[in-house]
Amino acid sequence: MRRFTKLFLLLLIISLISCKENSKKTHPVQKKIIVGYVPGFRGNLESLSIDASKLTHINYAFVDVKDSMAWLTNIETDTVNFRILNKLKKVNPDLKILISIGGWSWSGNFSDAVLTSSSRHKFAKTSVEIVANNDLDGVDIDWEYPGQIGNNNVFRPEDKQNYTLMFKAIRKELDELSKKTEKYYELTTAVGASRSYIEHTEMGKAAKYLDYVNLMTYDFYTSGDSAGHHSNLYPPENYDMDASAHKTFNVFVEAGVPAEKLVMGLPFYGRSWIMKSADNYGINMPVAESARGGGYTYIKDSLVNKKGFVRHWDENAKAPYLFNEQTNQLIVYDDEESVKLKCEYVIENNMGGIMFWQYASDTNEYLLDAINEYLYP
Repeated sequence: MRRFTKLFLLLLIISLISCKENSKKTHPVQKKIIVGYVPGFRGNLESLSIDASKLTHINYAFVDVKDSMAWLTNIETDTVNFRILNKLKKVNPDLKILISIGGWSWSGNFSDAVLTSSSRHKFAKTSVEIVANNDLDGVDIDWEYPGQIGNNNVFRPEDKQNYTLMFKAIRKELDELSKKTEKYYELTTAVGASRSYIEHTEMGKAAKYLDYVNLMTYDFYTSGDSAGHHSNLYPPENYDMDASAHKTFNVFVEAGVPAEKLVMGLPFYGRSWIMKSADNYGINMPVAESARGGGYTYIKDSLVNKKGFVRHWDENAKAPYLFNEQTNQLIVYDDEESVKLKCEYVIENNMGGIMFWQYASDTNEYLLDAINEYLYP
């Protein structure tokens, strides 16, 4: 009997140790997020085929700001789109759908909306009402830009502090909603990929209220006398002068944003210019005029090593580009090779994941497939 008892105890101990070891092996590491912006501003989303299995988050672009309120400009179309997006949870029950407020065209009234305690409360309350009324999962703020000129937006010095207070107010309203639904709601933001964005905000303080900070690490060149890569991982030539995703990451970490909350942004489109000469195949060279870049599906299927466009690779920047020596046209973009390196960077630096703008720009999902392949190796 004693032998049986000892044997039973020994087997029980072995079983417990085995279960503990197996739980260590199978316990999942926090999954990196994949955030795709979808263009609700284009109208009904019915025709946009979205593969929810390849996403963790969808940010609905955009909700406007009007009279200190979050405002659906076309409530009939928007509510239909919300129902379309919610149906995707049948494919991916863990999918999060957030409203994205602002954007380049609709950031004009942010500064007024968050200027006072009462206006912030109104803005936060109406933002969360849209979430509650449409069974969504949170709020994303895309203010372009606090304390700085964007697209003819109102801006003032007080934006720096009010930016933080805005998130505090929204977080409070989301938490109040959570008490009613017993569901957690996310709060995120898209931010400009520059040191000036840091200088005009309190990102370290704001990050305390945020789940993720989506770095818009693209559009490094949009206008001006010269042009080059618009979404390069590293500087092509000079770290101090040239913008890059690596530089942006460092700046935001230095400002106090935890690396695990930072999400690297990818463009699913290219930017293009006609350059004044063929020098350096156009990179960091003078511009004659702007030209059409197009979405990545178009670039890959119709332009790469076709119609006079030759693909080049910048080893310093870790970025591809096309140049047409007959027309001096430069096209800068991301492809599967650069996406692979960015996913590896996200993993190595313990970042939160990948965000991209926007879904309709790569309808064949070449880049989304690459993100899934390399972000979840």
